[in-house]
Amino acid sequence: MTDPIADFLTRLRNAGKVSHTKVTVPYSRIKMALAQILEREGYLANVKTEGEGVEKIISVDLKYLDNGKVAHIRGLRRISKPGRRMYVPADAIPRVNSGTGIAILSTSRGILSDKEARTQKVGGEILCEIF
Repeated sequence: MTDPIADFLTRLRNAGKVSHTKVTVPYSRIKMALAQILEREGYLANVKTEGEGVEKIISVDLKYLDNGKVAHIRGLRRISKPGRRMYVPADAIPRVNSGTGIAILSTSRGILSDKEARTQKVGGEILCEIF
């Protein structure tokens, strides 16, 4: 797999489109950090790890609006790709959907949401946008 972050986002997008309540993805620290940020920001209902070693997976419970008919995550977009990395300074972090969405950045202080990065005045690589 060339881009595990894009695979994670695609699994979330596809599961939301067909109204699945749960998604499982192979474990990695960066995917776990992304999932925890999405849970903290209210886009996912629950995130937990299952298994050990090579069999370790991340289990994600999706959040829905309107009694389970509309996914809370309306859009996901990978910004920085393996072929073209996108870096921004702290004062140029984009606002997603006029502030209603979030951007997730990989910074020197770890994986942060755009709001956390602005508060800590740190820039970095824009991994993705969620709205």
